[in-house]
Amino acid sequence: MNFASDNVHAAHPAVIEALVRANSGAAKSYGADHITAEAQEAIRDLLEAPEAEVRFVATGTAANALVCAQLSPPYGRIYCHDDAHIQTSECGAPEFFSHGAKLVTLPGTGGKLTPQILSRAIAEGADEGLNGGMNAMVSITNATEWGTVYTPDQVAELARVAHEAGLTLHMDGARFSNAVAHLDCSPADVTWRAGIDALCFGGTKNGAMGAEAVVFFDPARAAGFDYRRKQAGHVFSKNRFLAAQMLALATDGLWRNLAAQANAKAQVLGQAVQAGGGRLLQPVQSNGVFAAIRPETHKRAQSAGAYYYPWPDPSVEGTDLIPIRLVCAWDTPDDEVQALSAILTG
Repeated sequence: MNFASDNVHAAHPAVIEALVRANSGAAKSYGADHITAEAQEAIRDLLEAPEAEVRFVATGTAANALVCAQLSPPYGRIYCHDDAHIQTSECGAPEFFSHGAKLVTLPGTGGKLTPQILSRAIAEGADEGLNGGMNAMVSITNATEWGTVYTPDQVAELARVAHEAGLTLHMDGARFSNAVAHLDCSPADVTWRAGIDALCFGGTKNGAMGAEAVVFFDPARAAGFDYRRKQAGHVFSKNRFLAAQMLALATDGLWRNLAAQANAKAQVLGQAVQAGGGRLLQPVQSNGVFAAIRPETHKRAQSAGAYYYPWPDPSVEGTDLIPIRLVCAWDTPDDEVQALSAILTG
């Protein structure tokens, strides 16, 4: 029973089939092939953004780091949450590829920034003047590192604060599909219509083998990005194999259906946590369950072979509860979800 992450499970059969189809005959290299063109258009269509520039990379770290480098100068300040993936889990890649941009981390419940905290931080950064660097951009994650989801209105408020101060707004969408499935809205409503300037649209955690889409809603912001991507080693000579994965996910709403499946499995686990005397650390809004469970429940789960990560939370300090993170994938076996639910229920 593996609930460590959504990237531990399989690629979807449609993705594998798309890779097999792409593996036939010759095709132009470096993204000049027809599969890449079709995938770019499919991403534009689902985002309702016909003018957007779309490029593909193999990892979320590359996507985030290259967008940060594109939108911030080396002397820029990038505002993000304390627990943002770009801060905790990307080995300094945003700073490295931007050649020195400074990540300024901010607190916020459930992994989410608030307009008030962001506005104050931007003002303080501006007051630091030359010594503190230039305010450049804001990065948010949707769904967040705590499984919570920004609504379109919440994104729009953050965009208003950022844009009024002359900053751009980036969305790390490693689990963007899960956020949209939860919101049941158009992906455009929570991105460009709400003020997002650049989106990293994740595929790897949602049925791809390894593919992400980088989207600049204003083509002018993508100027020179191809050179930056090439310098970083993410212009694949056989780009069609990246594009084929995203095209498969974008076809007939597969990306959204897979995310909804993963979200539904997480709901089952979240309900089991509460039924068994544990408590949720955050509401279950995507495919992650952040919970505190009793020691005896944890011991039973471990003995049964359940694999998941501890997830420290100050709110449980001084209690005997054990904070954990459970993550479901589109294909997490239902019998394993039910087995762990029975253990959690106790």
